[in-house]
This record gives sequence, C-alpha cells and structure tokens, in this order.
Amino acid sequence: MYRSRTCGELSLKHQNEMVTLAGWVQSLRDFGKLTFLDLRDRYGITQVVFNTEENENLYQEAHGLNREFVIQVKGEVRERENKNLNNPTGEIEIKAVELTILNPSEIPPFTIIDETDGSEELRLKYRYLDLRRPKMNKLLVGRAKLFSVMRRYLDSRDFLEIETPILIKSTPEGARDFLVPSRIQHGSFYALPQSPQILKQILMVSGADRYYQIVKCFRDEDFRGDRQPEFTQLDCEMSFVEQEDVLTTFEGLVKEVYQEMMGINDIEISRMIYADAIKFYGSDKPDLRFDCKIIEISSHIPNSEFPVFNQAISNGGIVSGIVAPNGAFYTRKQIDAAIDFVKESNRGLQGLVWIRYNEEGWKSSVDKFYTSEQVQEMGKQLGMNKGDLAFLAADKTSKVQKSLGDLRLKLAKENGWIDENKWSILWVMDFPLFEQDEETGETHFVHHPFCMPHQDDIQYLESDPMRVRGQLYDLVINGNEILSGSIRIHQKELQDRIFKILGLSEEEKTDKFGFMLNAFQYGAPPHGGCAFGIDRWLMLMLGGDTIRDVIPFPKASNGKDMMMNAPTYVDNNQLVELGIEVVKKEDDCSTL
Repeated sequence: MYRSRTCGELSLKHQNEMVTLAGWVQSLRDFGKLTFLDLRDRYGITQVVFNTEENENLYQEAHGLNREFVIQVKGEVRERENKNLNNPTGEIEIKAVELTILNPSEIPPFTIIDETDGSEELRLKYRYLDLRRPKMNKLLVGRAKLFSVMRRYLDSRDFLEIETPILIKSTPEGARDFLVPSRIQHGSFYALPQSPQILKQILMVSGADRYYQIVKCFRDEDFRGDRQPEFTQLDCEMSFVEQEDVLTTFEGLVKEVYQEMMGINDIEISRMIYADAIKFYGSDKPDLRFDCKIIEISSHIPNSEFPVFNQAISNGGIVSGIVAPNGAFYTRKQIDAAIDFVKESNRGLQGLVWIRYNEEGWKSSVDKFYTSEQVQEMGKQLGMNKGDLAFLAADKTSKVQKSLGDLRLKLAKENGWIDENKWSILWVMDFPLFEQDEETGETHFVHHPFCMPHQDDIQYLESDPMRVRGQLYDLVINGNEILSGSIRIHQKELQDRIFKILGLSEEEKTDKFGFMLNAFQYGAPPHGGCAFGIDRWLMLMLGGDTIRDVIPFPKASNGKDMMMNAPTYVDNNQLVELGIEVVKKEDDCSTL
C-alpha cells in the first residue's frame, strides 16, 4: 500500500494515528536539528518533520531530497506548535519514521506553486508540471465536478447521453472545417464536427426524444483568448417542445450548477430581446453587472448649425450617448483616449462629442454650436447628474451602437464599475433569422440554417427576410455567450424555403444536407435545443484569463501544441498512402 491517507485530509482528530502518505516534495526547510518537508498530492499539502536527534539516518535521507521527488512517508500524526490556519492541514504534522524515494526528479523549469515564475509558453511545454500546481489542480477538479452536476441533472430528467461520430461530412456551419483525408477513397475527405447539430436533429427524428452529450467540437478559426481549435460543449436536444420548455429546462440546469459549484442559491436569470440588447448596450451579449445604457436622443437634439448631428439624422442615422458616472474629473488625455478608441477601424466613428457637468456648470466640446441651456437639455435627456461626463456619437445606427457598446465596456473596466462578486445572467432572444453582408449584399443565416422563424414572421420570408425573427436564444453570462440554441425547423417545405433564400441550389442542398432532408420526410417531430460552451463557462466560474487556463491540454495562442510539438510534418510515405502532395503557398514560405 503506497498510502493510507491523502495529503489533504488529516486534522487534529487524527492525532497519534500512524499513517502512510505519498506525493511530491513541495519544499524543504532546514533548521539545524529539524528538517521540515511539505508533501503535496492532488488533495492538499501536509507538513512532515524529520528530527536528527530521533533518527539521524532518516534525517540525512531527507537532506538528499529535492523539489518534485516522488516519495512515500510513514509517520505519526501530531499537533503542530506553529499552526498554519491558511492550510486545511495546518494544525497537524507528520513525525516521520520511514522514508522511501519512489522516483527522483530533475529540478523543474519553473516553480510548482500558484504564482509561478514560468511563462505561459514554458508552462504549456511542460503542461504535466503546470497541472501539478494547486491552482491548476482545482481547475481540473472543478471541470470534473461540472460534468458530474450536468450529467446528474440531465439524467434525472430522462435525457439520454448519446455519442455522435467525429468523422463526418463537411457542411457549411459558419466556420472553417478541419478536414481529414481518406486513405481508402483518394481525394475524399471527412470533416471534424464543428458541432453535432445535424446529428442531434437526426436523433430527434429517430425518436430519442431527449439527448445530451459532453462533446469535443472543432473549428479552424483565428485564435484569441476565448477560442481554441478544439473545445468542449454540453450539447442538448429535446423533442415535442416549444421555446419556453427549453429555456425553463436549462435555467434549472444553470441554477443547479451555481448551487453545487459555487454555493449560490439565489441566482437570477433575466430575459432581453435582441433588439433591446443592441439598442441599449450595443452588443448581443451585454454585461449587466453595471448600468450605463446607451440613450438615443436624436429626436431631442436642439436646432443648431452643428453639421455632425444634422447630417447623421438627415441620412437616417442616430445620435446617442452614454454617461460616465463621476466622470467629470476626466482629463483631456482620458477623453482623447476614448475618442481614439471609437475611431479604430473596427468601429469607424469620426469622433465623439462630450458633455461635462460639474460645480462650474455645463460644458461641452460643441459649445460654439449650442447654448449652455441646450447643452443642459441634452445632458438631462441622457440622465446626467452633477459630476458626470457624457460621450455622444452620431452616425449610422449600427456604427453608433457598436462603438458606444464597446466604449461602455472599456470605461467600466478602466474605472472599476464592474462588481466582480456579482453575476449577470440573461437570455437574449428573438435574434434576426438572417443578416446581410454589407459588402456583397448576400443573405446569411445568423446562427445556422435550421432555426425556426417566429410564427408571426413566416409571412415575410420571401418579401422581407431581414424582418424575420428566429426562435433563437443565447445565454449570456457576464458579457460572454455561454449557450446558443434555437427551436429547429422540422418541416421539409419550410426548410426548402430557407435554403432558397440563402441561394442554395437543388444540387447544393442535396450534396450538403440531402440525408437530413430525406429524414425530415419520415415524420420529424417538433424539436429544439442548445449547446453550452463549457470551457468559457468554467473560465468565468473558476477564474482564468483565457480558456487555455481551464482546458487540461490546450493549444497555444498560435494553435500549436507546445508539449507534443503539433502540428508537425509527417512522413512522405503517409502522404503517398493518402494520395496527397504537399505544396508551398506562393505568398508564404510556410509549407502546406
């Protein structure tokens, strides 16, 4: 037996008990006749003491240890003289009577502690060492606990956990597919699934009724903090349901997760339609942990010769603003930084107008065009109080909302408006079914082409498709999309109308979705579902700057597996078997 107890379970009630512990050497401290060793395993850290007066040989053996040696220690549990109440085992220590080195260790390339000295690149290269850190270990435990809570909740409600294949057909779902060449059928490729979307709908046709799966998904996208080429979803689907049935079911799941994972029993989940989210927050994933709504005042702009406001309104745009509470102290440099922020290319405003209200009265950047009374009236429309600063934007509606929404978040982070102990959880609903590419004018689906339109809007499918709302819903937590879902189209005729609007030919429909459309001819039930982004949700609950922190073996920011050194070149014989020839890109020195 390597151990009788773990390093995280002993307390004063175990005094005088003889125990056997096993784990890694966290640290050694020599005090002449006494050597103290911190022994670490997954469960915690326990102090072990070696006394030269009681056992000289054992004391010398302990001196031969180093950090990360794997050892076994036998000894007696006793009360510590100098207790460490910050450690769950800090009231006891083990008086060692026997020591066995199970495996020595090289000096690790970084310190195995929470606040380590290792860079992210180094820690990813030695991920097996990084995961030994207590902080990372807690993330692994939390990930496992979340899976357990979700499974228990869904199992108790008659959901079936069903696996779907990893090698599937490439279908247009919004992102670039990872392709896998077939050795047997040269020139043909499988795709790794971006999600089990089509397959879970097929399961509803099969009569599975309620399905779920904790599943890997794959998308060949550009990298950022909350994206990985492979990520984990909780994927769910239900038959014979309306939208309210789905929302109620998964509100219950969210509440149970917060209760079990974080001890929060009164979590609140609100609802907001997409149009209001965009109008008041400039985003379809608003963070409601702080206020600062976008307020449109187009109809309350006083008459003047100020061309920016006048031109925006005459061209069908809007004038809107946000208020920075107690922002009247902002320096010119801070105001210029906000203006430069909205001028960036992804926002594209020409600038901002500001209004300041302090002890000296009302002041603005457009005083030459408006009287003090007119500036005051605009400030009152925005809800300004003494000490506030407002920023106003005038341009196309979408550009103003996007820019002020981004600025709202920037100011909140810079000025500490966000209560980190507060949770903002809401459904955003009634998304438009389609969107139009501003450059090409082409019509695209907002989520995927299988989403059911609102019943009242089906009449506008051909005549005014941009007016059609979908039975779509996202769950947004602290400004992050954690769940996306919809009620699905289950009638072939309606699905054909959607494909026609999207410009798919009969050949394209048959090639890409033929098996699904054929299934719909054999009695598909009404159905709907959703998928949770587990990695992103865990990042919010357990802490972390990126989802790489909560994934056991993530890719680096450039998509590379630093530990396994993947992707890498393969033997030419493997390529010959697959019927593939590697060529170089003309505009790049890298090899494809």
